Amino acid sequence: MVERVLLASPRGFCAGVERAVETVEQALDLYGAPVYVRKQIIHNIHVVRDLEARGAIFVEEETEVPEGATIVYSAHGVAPSVHANSARLQHKVLDATCPLVTKVHVQARRFAAAGYTVVLIGHAGHEEVVGTMGEAPESTVLVQDVAEAEALELPEAARAAYITQTTLSVDETVEIIGVLRRRFPEIVGPRKEDICYATSNRQWAVKEMLSEIDMLLVIGSRNSSNSNRLVDVAHAHGVAAHLIDDESEIDARWFEGMRTVGVTSGASAPERLVVGVCEWFRQRGVERIEPFQMASEDVTFRLPVELRRELALAEARP
Repeated sequence: MVERVLLASPRGFCAGVERAVETVEQALDLYGAPVYVRKQIIHNIHVVRDLEARGAIFVEEETEVPEGATIVYSAHGVAPSVHANSARLQHKVLDATCPLVTKVHVQARRFAAAGYTVVLIGHAGHEEVVGTMGEAPESTVLVQDVAEAEALELPEAARAAYITQTTLSVDETVEIIGVLRRRFPEIVGPRKEDICYATSNRQWAVKEMLSEIDMLLVIGSRNSSNSNRLVDVAHAHGVAAHLIDDESEIDARWFEGMRTVGVTSGASAPERLVVGVCEWFRQRGVERIEPFQMASEDVTFRLPVELRRELALAEARP
């Protein structure tokens, strides 16, 4: 029987996610519905449904959006070809790409322009990776794990540089970079690591908690890379873990013989989902629901400049 639930800290929304969600909300308030959003604004189905209820229309590609309409690009970033399509269709573009993802895009362009072969460490098909590779597709190769790093072949005269997806496992990425440095001693990388502060902090918080818990629940959607990495962190240390969208996916049978359960949430999961999970345990007699090693984050990102300009104009009108 579960006796105690520990809540990891930090958890939940990061600055990039807050900025992206607020961009859609402010656009709906300013322009009215519909506001089109390319892909899921963040990888959380609850947030997407809430925004749909307010009038956001989610599309897979910018080419589906009517000419002249307002479109928001998701937090994961887009390739230059997406901007070109929107320009052709005369969209009003609000780019909600996380600034930390934008930094990786800039690095990709700079390395490629300097003649480097760019090794992108990331997961094939993830929207962030697709967008980053679109910056310099002829110069970029994708490496997903240690085995691919070991097998990577580059032309003998090639100069190599590496960049990474922002939502990877910190430990696995260090291992992959180690292989690349051993195999290509002249390889260069970013001055500051690409894995974002929120991903690193949430993984750190889980690691700190693992010795105190019998099982970890990670609140996040299946397509959330950083949420999946939190599950991986627990598994790597021999602790059982489950990824859940909300309390409706909890199976009470998981907790047979368990006394302490840890709860965390990915960077795209709203705190109300944590509240729902805590209530699930309270309804089953668990009274000890406690924060574990409280830590806070004070990072904030300003809204996209196009939106800030429009909001300022709206406020200035009589």
